Amino acid sequence: MDRLIYTAMTGTKQIMEQQTTVSHNMANVGSTGFRAQIDAFRAVPVEGKGLATRSQVSDDTVGADFSEGTIRQTGRSLDVAIKGAGWITVQGSDGKEAYTRAGALKITPNGILQSEGGLNVQGDSGPISIPFDTSLLVGKDGTISSLIPGSNPESMAVLGRIKLVNPQPDTLKRGDDGLFRSSTGKPVAADIGVSLLGGALEDSNVNIVESMVDMISLGRQFDMNMSLFKNAQENDTKASQILNLSQ
Repeated sequence: MDRLIYTAMTGTKQIMEQQTTVSHNMANVGSTGFRAQIDAFRAVPVEGKGLATRSQVSDDTVGADFSEGTIRQTGRSLDVAIKGAGWITVQGSDGKEAYTRAGALKITPNGILQSEGGLNVQGDSGPISIPFDTSLLVGKDGTISSLIPGSNPESMAVLGRIKLVNPQPDTLKRGDDGLFRSSTGKPVAADIGVSLLGGALEDSNVNIVESMVDMISLGRQFDMNMSLFKNAQENDTKASQILNLSQ
């Protein structure tokens, strides 16, 4: 019976953790470029005194769903979506490189290209400065060109190129700010094979229907674990009654 209690107790705790994850994913169904979080659990033997039959449920590797979201056309010149695999490099709040697929860019009053979250977009040589009163064009390779309104298109000037990277998914880890970073802490080299689509954004890859089904399933699993507690209590009570009768 102790095995039942350990499994049900830790399983209930991890089900609540997974409900938190699913709720977090559902809350970000409208977040541009969001990658759904995935929790995995496994049974771990309880070490120490007692029977070896005891086991508990433990968190395994917490990963992310790196599948692509739906590309949505916006027509806005500073909206970019990554076609296929790849990431846009920004400077995180810790000063280090971080990676996102949220391509709703903006220009600060000081003329610095930033992500929607207010982080500097990194170019080949640092942040990218944008002159005022210019029309911008973002190329497939991340090159940003400017044109003064009314001037000859041939006078278009290259301002910089967004640093696009494509590290292996298993070398990335998600931070508390929702951005991904290299697990080694070192900057990832730019990849010229990553391609952008201008005037478009990538939606979150969270499937709201699947998330709702998961939430219902987790609720039923929670109820099942609570039933196990009740059964364990009833078994204990009946065992005590039988022992009292035999005395």
